[in-house]
Amino acid sequence: MNGLVNANNLSVSYYGKEVVRNVSFSFKTGNLIGIIGPNGAGKSTLMKAVLGLVPRDSGRVEICGKPIKESQKNIAYVPQRSNIDWDFPILVRDTVLLGTYPKLGLFQKPRKSDKEWAYHCLEKVGMQNYSKTQIGELSGGQQQRVFLARALAQKASFFFLDEPFVGIDVASEKMIIDILQVLRDEGKTIFVVHHDLTKVKEYFDELILMNKELIESGPVQQVIRPELMTRAYKMDFHLLHKMGVEV
Repeated sequence: MNGLVNANNLSVSYYGKEVVRNVSFSFKTGNLIGIIGPNGAGKSTLMKAVLGLVPRDSGRVEICGKPIKESQKNIAYVPQRSNIDWDFPILVRDTVLLGTYPKLGLFQKPRKSDKEWAYHCLEKVGMQNYSKTQIGELSGGQQQRVFLARALAQKASFFFLDEPFVGIDVASEKMIIDILQVLRDEGKTIFVVHHDLTKVKEYFDELILMNKELIESGPVQQVIRPELMTRAYKMDFHLLHKMGVEV
């Protein structure tokens, strides 16, 4: 799918306090885009505002020239693990099967082919041997793989992942980023809220750098310039460099 993802003047307030202020960006589809900034910068809120999961004070989002609401069935969202009820009694295979539901007709149950596709998505993330395990019994990395499998099951063109690498093992992180990069190579568009600045060059094509307002957006090298990083993190670049940030 060729086109643009455009956001114009997105603003969000919680209880009268502005947490995202007039953020605009535009990206070609088929890119892997990281959303970075310090803690409390509004990264997750921005993602939710783009998807219409929180009320916006202002702003508009379009995908390929159409309001994002018209693309909902073509969007997969993976929330932060901390926002998921891991005590809910559901098996891994059924969690992934939920990803097929947006494409089903009203009152239509998953078919055999849907169940086979869900199992294939589990295989893609290396979790097929856990299909009959309760989701709450998995490690953090395993849970994140399962939720990526659910997103894959949607056969979406646009993926939004909120802090997918927090609290997971190195092997799971590598598997997830490898899958996301393959999806990108297949023409999918992926937005990832991310916190580890040492990985941005390796992981992403484009970045959104923000601290409540937009600091910069564009190709990675354009965004991680010392003066912009210092402005966003309100920290001397030499300290950021010690944290592993390189330009």
